[in-house]
Amino acid sequence: MGYNKIRKMDISDGPGVRVSIFMQGCAFNCKNCFNPETHDFKGGKEFTDETINRILELSDNDNIEGLSILGGEPMHPRNIENTTKLAKAFKEKYPSKNVWAWSGFKFDKDLKAIARAGAGVNNIPLDKCAEQGIVVFNTPGANANGVKELVIAGMLLASRDILGGINWVQENEEDGNIAKDAEKAKKAFAGCEIQGKKLGVIGLGAIGVLVANAATHLGMEVYGYDPYVSVDSAWRLSRSIHHTKNVDEIYKECDYITIHVPALEDTKGMINKNAISLMKEGVVILNFARDVLVNSEDIVDALVGGKVGRYVTDFPTPEIAGVKHAIVIPHLGASTAESEDNCAKMAVEELKDFLENGNIRNSVNFPACDMGVRDKTRITILHRNIPNMIGQFTALLAKDNVNIDDMTNKSRGSYAYTMIDVDNDVAEDVVKGLEMIEGVLKVRVIA
Repeated sequence: MGYNKIRKMDISDGPGVRVSIFMQGCAFNCKNCFNPETHDFKGGKEFTDETINRILELSDNDNIEGLSILGGEPMHPRNIENTTKLAKAFKEKYPSKNVWAWSGFKFDKDLKAIARAGAGVNNIPLDKCAEQGIVVFNTPGANANGVKELVIAGMLLASRDILGGINWVQENEEDGNIAKDAEKAKKAFAGCEIQGKKLGVIGLGAIGVLVANAATHLGMEVYGYDPYVSVDSAWRLSRSIHHTKNVDEIYKECDYITIHVPALEDTKGMINKNAISLMKEGVVILNFARDVLVNSEDIVDALVGGKVGRYVTDFPTPEIAGVKHAIVIPHLGASTAESEDNCAKMAVEELKDFLENGNIRNSVNFPACDMGVRDKTRITILHRNIPNMIGQFTALLAKDNVNIDDMTNKSRGSYAYTMIDVDNDVAEDVVKGLEMIEGVLKVRVIA
């Protein structure tokens, strides 16, 4: 996740449109940008004159009614400065046009859903959305193949000193005898093959399963660990993979260890000095999930001391960049045209199904709930997961002679979702009655 970048700029033709800019702020008060002792922010880039002039040029259109600047939450102080600077320049050049600017998320009461084209939702206030009855979707697995391929590439880069060899060629590009000298130099870049080696996959979700299966086809002996593996993942997992119930077995047995778990309180820093102490000498660790899963100080010490042979990560940080035997990639896991297309299509399909049928698939703040394609009037109710909600819903509908044809209810933590198919039209006073029930967050009738 980058700091203070213009993540998206939309402009369309036609009267009364806006130039819309979404600036992504940092959602982590981490030590890369935030000093917890002084509560000061550091870093962050100021908008250049070139950037502002480009935005002003795009706005030089009679159909453009104004500029809309949207920022994430929490908003980086530099983004607040940039918002002020841009808004001032815009009003000076176009005094008759409007500027809409928000520092942090402000949601319209009619907003029904947000879809994230990707897996990470760290920059979306999930609890705030849930409390306002806004369903947040992500697209897990849509970019899985792109990440899987980079993980395989990372294993190969760690096994054979390909990067060292390439650097040698570039350093000796003007050598007239480079072909002959290369035969002498190449022994310095010798490595090993991955066939026959043991790979441990921690996390058997969409990406982990693909990595595990691909590794078996490359002749590796694969160990998999995931105490919460889903039925779907279990069906897709090759039967030749050794499914261990203890992560320590992976630490002790495997030559390569790759992590594919979310960043939760019990997974942050899971690869630390204690875990590393159980591993083989010269182990290769790959992290294409989240940087916080690996303790930065401990992995640097292990690399310097030689306990860890290579650390391959897709997350550049000041602590790890430039450390010998660390292969640091600039977050390219899902940076393929195919991954971006897959994520966008999946996000649209989820929103379409929710808006047209009320079904929830891949939400991160409400339970999964599916009643198929709607063929009659459907009432959907987002509410808190507390006792007697269903009884109140059905009693109110019965009082107004609304016949229930089918119904389902699912819960997830503090929140729940009820879908009701009815044979009658639903009057406005019925909807208002449902909305008045304590614990109800949002009511929608799809007819």
